[in-house]
Amino acid sequence: MSEPLAGLGDIWAYLAASPLLALTLTLAAYLVALAVYRRSGQLAVLHPLIVSLAIVVGVLVATGTTYDTYFEGAKFIHFLLGPATVALAVPLYRQWDRIRRRALAIAVGILAGSLTGIATTLTCAELLGADHEVLTSLAPKSVTTPVAMGIVEKLGGLPSLAAAFVLITGVLGATAGPVVLTLAGVTDERARGFGLGTAAHGLGTARALGESEAGGAFAGLAMGLNALVTAILLPLIWAFLF
Repeated sequence: MSEPLAGLGDIWAYLAASPLLALTLTLAAYLVALAVYRRSGQLAVLHPLIVSLAIVVGVLVATGTTYDTYFEGAKFIHFLLGPATVALAVPLYRQWDRIRRRALAIAVGILAGSLTGIATTLTCAELLGADHEVLTSLAPKSVTTPVAMGIVEKLGGLPSLAAAFVLITGVLGATAGPVVLTLAGVTDERARGFGLGTAAHGLGTARALGESEAGGAFAGLAMGLNALVTAILLPLIWAFLF
């Protein structure tokens, strides 16, 4: 039995070094996760992001494959994140008249959303006894990963920890956000999208796009504006508090 197992181990080691395997694994995991999500009636806890992440992590851990090895193949998909982000301009352009007419409400909403996100995060973390480094890394959790890591690095936190907090926030926001908005009686697709984009950045925007184009447009706008406003406000708040 040991020789066949050793042979399989050698085969896997060879395949794991190929970028094609990581690419195939990522795509297969997403397709399986999407099928599970649809068959479940789109349960929030079975969102494709969560299921596909669990599948990929499980395979990497079970096979002892390092993240660097996996990323050699997955970077081709990672590259598409840029064009996908730029593509958010399409629904934004189509909804531009509706956005322009609500410029003041959007400005007030994004300012309130950014300040609320920062304040509630710091308050809860402080009450739970988080140290200064964790507080710093947690504060920009509602903005996209590159922006959050840049802010945290300037404030003296841990960028890697900030990236983890951003991912967790996005997953929770994308899965639980629509349920919370429905329970709160928020039915307008634009308001739902704006809330998801503000609180859960890219993942919330993806979820809003799944509901409607208008919601996706407002979510994409909120995601970008929240990143900008947080990058300006958080260092000022930090200088005042600490």
